[in-house]
Amino acid sequence: MKRVRKAVIPAAGLGTRFLPATKAIPKEMLPIVDKPIIQYVVEEAVQSGLEDVCFVTSQGKSAIEDHFDYDYQFATVLAEQGKTELLQIVREISQMIVISSMRQKKPMGLGHAVLVTEPFVGDEPFGVFLGDDIIASKKPVMRQLLEIFLERQASVLAVLEVPGEAVSRYGVVSVEPTGDSQGRLFRITDLVEKPSPDQAPSNLAIIGRYLLTPRVFPALQNTPPGKGGEIQLTDGLRRLLTKEPVYAYRFEGTRYDAGNKLEYLKATVEFALQRDDVADAFRSYLQQLEL
Repeated sequence: MKRVRKAVIPAAGLGTRFLPATKAIPKEMLPIVDKPIIQYVVEEAVQSGLEDVCFVTSQGKSAIEDHFDYDYQFATVLAEQGKTELLQIVREISQMIVISSMRQKKPMGLGHAVLVTEPFVGDEPFGVFLGDDIIASKKPVMRQLLEIFLERQASVLAVLEVPGEAVSRYGVVSVEPTGDSQGRLFRITDLVEKPSPDQAPSNLAIIGRYLLTPRVFPALQNTPPGKGGEIQLTDGLRRLLTKEPVYAYRFEGTRYDAGNKLEYLKATVEFALQRDDVADAFRSYLQQLEL
């Protein structure tokens, strides 16, 4: 199996939960402290050793590509003003990783968004990062999946235990244990997209990190539209199960669904409290609030 070099980041959604802010700004560009959501995701890819990133975008999402591009005029102004620290930040963003983008012309689901990247991925295994899922962890979650992939040579999905009433918001897996010493790795026997609580096969929900083999592409090509008339990645992975093993890994880390208002606010507060430049003052401010 070839080594994993490429990352796919679907970011074509409309971001309706954050209107009116997302009328003109992609939700992935909303800031958490002073860094857009999408940059946290790309940084995880870089820290996991991936080299190339492909964004799947739609009309009105050019700000994502622009953020990781080099703006010569802006850099010149910063240099003339002697703002060397800010200039270094701008340069580091543009040098972070090799960036490509592809268009998803119609909102046809996550499975379709992954499928359109086949020309970019080719016949290599690759990582998929959902553009509004941020995961704080000592070891990047994609790196955790990569270690399982190297051992098992098969697709690996990051999963999280969720409350029973929340399963209908996720793809959910049915699993059997693999006997690993930590009890975190499972072999998937079935997947269900957004089941009702009484039909969910477990409380292990798939979250926004996947490490997939290229055989997922023919599986997706043969996957008919499912719920909402969209091609669901979960349904495509269910087809992949008939060809090769697929594993679920209960990752170590704290996940924030930054596409959800409450989770976005939690992430903003918790990330700010970890910042050396604002943590003390922000903590003092929070302690003064009459809650």
